[in-house]
Amino acid sequence: MSLAFLALLAVLLGLAVARVPIPFAMLSAGFVYLAVSGQDLGLVTDQVMNSLFNNYVLLAIPMFVLAANVMNAGTISERLWRAADTLVGRARGGLGHVAILVSMVFSSMSGSAVADAAGPGLVSIRMMQEVGGYRGGLAVAITAAAAVIAPIIPPSIPMVLYALNSGASVGALFLGGVVPGLFIGVSLMATLALVARRAGLPAGSRRSAAETRAALGGALVPLSLPAILLGGIWSGIFTPTEAAAVAALWAFFLAIVVYRALTPLGVWRVLRDSMTSSVVVMLLIAGAFLINYAVTAERLDRGLADLVTGADLSAWQFLAIVNVLFLLLGCIIDTGTLLLVLVPLLMPTVHALGIDPVHFGVVITVNIMIGLVTPPFGLLLFVLGRLTHVGVGAVVRDLWPFVLTLIGCLVVLTYVPAMVLALPRAFGFD
Repeated sequence: MSLAFLALLAVLLGLAVARVPIPFAMLSAGFVYLAVSGQDLGLVTDQVMNSLFNNYVLLAIPMFVLAANVMNAGTISERLWRAADTLVGRARGGLGHVAILVSMVFSSMSGSAVADAAGPGLVSIRMMQEVGGYRGGLAVAITAAAAVIAPIIPPSIPMVLYALNSGASVGALFLGGVVPGLFIGVSLMATLALVARRAGLPAGSRRSAAETRAALGGALVPLSLPAILLGGIWSGIFTPTEAAAVAALWAFFLAIVVYRALTPLGVWRVLRDSMTSSVVVMLLIAGAFLINYAVTAERLDRGLADLVTGADLSAWQFLAIVNVLFLLLGCIIDTGTLLLVLVPLLMPTVHALGIDPVHFGVVITVNIMIGLVTPPFGLLLFVLGRLTHVGVGAVVRDLWPFVLTLIGCLVVLTYVPAMVLALPRAFGFD
């Protein structure tokens, strides 16, 4: 490891500790690396701009962000919640089951855990507290754990980022996330059933046949989006990147034409918020390209592969180490940084050990999503805590059964690759 790379690490860590936004910290560290190593600073433009313009898949990110924001602003979340309530709301702890089911459905439209939590998640929390009498910490804990599913069931923004740095097929990754996402959702509902019995949570009320038909009918049109989106990708009608644009267009059509829930001012706010979120992500990607250039120039990725090969680690031992590493780092480092910086470092080892990149990508995505709800710095805990005015400490006390369930699901998915790879192989992905 050269002096230039040590300088890069020092600047990156120093700026991160000083709470400089991560994208700017990464770009600054990249500049320092080039300066100390005596390279042309014009490489910044070469590495960042060429990499951005040559990656067509990146266009999917702002489109999925836009689609999620439109759905949250266009009453679609409320319609999905009412439909889910008619299906599972009658069980003990039924409103919590509704929150998980809504997240599973909404995840097939948004691709973002934060969008899931801030949209239908807030509806679920309000209903659990006001109708079911749930304490605030438990309501937020259930919702935060359920939001983890959003980037696992396709579409998925983290999977797009993983594909960007691994070369794996976005379509195969999307297919690979279906069974794991459903498995995690069912596991969370089973855990909630046990929690509900111990906590004496109330059962929901029965709905009349007319109310059930109205609720399910109101969700029928929004539920067409996953069918259009995923059916179009897997049938080859459009690519995952084009599917993101279709999702955004369909969401606008529902919100403006069908439900008339968005005014011109509302459209402007959605566009503004989506642009802001997308710029942050793109800056992070730009910084990551520069860091990855330094990693490649130092041959650290190849060095790690040689080290693992020399240590004679098996694939399952390597996966165990990676899981522990990502679980720990996921508590303190944001999702984008882990995907954009660490994944390129690990991919040569993944290939050397014969691990399927699609399986590895889904496992990594699940792992990083668990970090969003793991103390002390789980992003979803702070997002929901700020939006609901429930203290993080109160949430953490009720969160641990769900976190342990998520970790158990991660272990199963890590060592039963067929749960991830069965669908991609059935659709012809090698």
